[in-house]
Amino acid sequence: NGVYNGTSDLQLERLSVYFNEASGNKYVPRAVLVDLEPGTMDAVRAGPFGQLFRPDNFVFGQSGAGNNWAKGHYTEGAELVDQVLDVVRREAESCDCLQGFQITHSLGGGTGAGMGTLLISKIREEFPDRMMATFSVVPSPKVSDTVVEPYNAT
Repeated sequence: NGVYNGTSDLQLERLSVYFNEASGNKYVPRAVLVDLEPGTMDAVRAGPFGQLFRPDNFVFGQSGAGNNWAKGHYTEGAELVDQVLDVVRREAESCDCLQGFQITHSLGGGTGAGMGTLLISKIREEFPDRMMATFSVVPSPKVSDTVVEPYNAT
């Protein structure tokens, strides 16, 4: 529900690293959620944590990248990247002291791999003096459901 339930003053003080304080002592994650198809965003919004995020921080396309790195990087992703950067910029400007970015993405599909690399490059261009940490999900042949995952990841 976005309300802090702890008792530590230190934790409460540090919530602002990852959260914006909203009315009623509620905390909203400073997160931008991106996909090139609406289905996953609909699932997140309908899930148990969907109401925690700012509705305008969900940025999604309509067609998807079809597990194709090039579509995520050069076509579908390139069409959406400016909209994503606008939201990233707005979140960055709302920070008192922006330290950097944490990006979680998959390397197996078209959005996470293709658009992910495009987005990392654009953020690096715009915020060259800020730290960036990526948490990249690497495809595994044991659980892979897509033949092209190894190609997208290299």
